[in-house]
Amino acid sequence: MSQLLLLLYSGLYSKVTSPDRPPELLPLLYTAVISPQDPTLLIGSSLLATCSVHGDPPGATAEGLYWTLNGRRLPPELSRVLNASTLALALANLNGSRQQSGDNLVCHARDGSILAGSCLYVGLPPEKPVNISCWSKNMKDLTCRWTPGAHGETFLHTNYSLKYKLRWYGQDNTCEEYHTVGPHSCHIPKDLALFTPYEIWVEATNRLGSARSDVLTLDILDVVTTDPPPDVHVSRVGGLEDQLSVRWVSPPALKDFLFQAKYQIRYRVEDSVDWKVVDDVSNQTSCRLAGLKPGTVYFVQVRCNPFGIYGSKKAGIWSEWSHPTAASTPRSERSGPGGGACEPRGGEPSSGPVRRELKQFLGWLKKHAYCSNLSFRLYDQWRAWMQKSHKTRNQDEGILPSGRRGTARGPAR
Repeated sequence: MSQLLLLLYSGLYSKVTSPDRPPELLPLLYTAVISPQDPTLLIGSSLLATCSVHGDPPGATAEGLYWTLNGRRLPPELSRVLNASTLALALANLNGSRQQSGDNLVCHARDGSILAGSCLYVGLPPEKPVNISCWSKNMKDLTCRWTPGAHGETFLHTNYSLKYKLRWYGQDNTCEEYHTVGPHSCHIPKDLALFTPYEIWVEATNRLGSARSDVLTLDILDVVTTDPPPDVHVSRVGGLEDQLSVRWVSPPALKDFLFQAKYQIRYRVEDSVDWKVVDDVSNQTSCRLAGLKPGTVYFVQVRCNPFGIYGSKKAGIWSEWSHPTAASTPRSERSGPGGGACEPRGGEPSSGPVRRELKQFLGWLKKHAYCSNLSFRLYDQWRAWMQKSHKTRNQDEGILPSGRRGTARGPAR
């Protein structure tokens, strides 16, 4: 690279003179060489470089030369004149290169013109890549990613190659589509075999050495993931103010394969970033969320984990979450200004124990029937009856909903 830079710079100072040019623009009639040229060093190393001028132009002596590193002039105390045409530079305890293409070390004449250049490559050899993980989208491809090592940064351009081959036969193959899901990843789009294991590893190489990861052995059927569940619908459950019904369909890309699936749901209120996850949905494609806040907008997402494909014993890999679907619970007619449920009115001593018993039974039912195969019919019937009974009693007693209450007037006198 420095040779190319020197060639380009030499065009600015052509050796061809012109009598029409003023003396201050006359080209330089000499060249210089930096030694060593483009060295590669470990972090913490020292460097002794020299800039030697060839020819005998006026004023082009070592005493008039100076150095720059990445465009910044180096302190003169780092340099030493060796003879009339050679200036030495001593650098100690070098840090990693600021750019992976190398740091620019340049030798200048007294007037600032560039005489010669060199690239310094200062860094570390690559570490053994670790944490290789792979997944297959619907058994059609394979994507892998890895961690470059404990420290990671080498300060040098480091090339990573993902290699793979069939375990018992076949030749080594090299992945070609890199950086698909991050800086250290690669995608194999097709031509993958099922029902036979692969060996996968990563090789890292730079100017200071190379390293190879441990070999990962996997079967495509054991690392299958799929698309997020489509057509997620969220709706109210009649007039029940603390529930929402969620429905979705199983992954269509795997409809022709023998597999099982389990699902997760997560939901949050509109003005929050905290999600609550429902884990025990099992293999259903519907679920009822209970215990929600009345009159509240919720965002709901679903994801799928296909497992047991053709008898695989592995746990499977979760898909991405579906796009958020929003729905709101009905407003509660029984909530007061604080949003809490109405307390039993005085003069109804027998209703308190009954309500407490029903509340305890309801709590048990909600806990054990939460997104399971148990029926909510009994719970729905009880809630509907309670709401209707409460509304009728309020009308009989002249009680208005919260926010519309006024001061009852007595009979006119």
